[in-house]
Amino acid sequence: MIFSNGLTPAQAERLYLLLEEMGEALQMVGKTLRHGYESTHPAGDITNRRLLEKELGDVRHAMVRLCETGDLNKEEIHKYADQKRLTVRRYLHHQPDSEK
Repeated sequence: MIFSNGLTPAQAERLYLLLEEMGEALQMVGKTLRHGYESTHPAGDITNRRLLEKELGDVRHAMVRLCETGDLNKEEIHKYADQKRLTVRRYLHHQPDSEK
């Protein structure tokens, strides 16, 4: 028997896009933690803050694409985000109460 994950090539491609964009966003989070928001690459003038915003925008685009094609449900994602806002509070130590 041959293994199949049941995904169409288009579905797999959308997940690959999300994976790539999340990896790039993770890399920018790491650079920002190491060097700060206002640091720039020696060969450029774009701050880590702007680069992180760009990468998170790319992640958001991949997420929107997954929702628009019916792979994922936007309302479910929002529901889980709202739940996380409530459950993560006790683990955050440096956030104002209004932002937890």
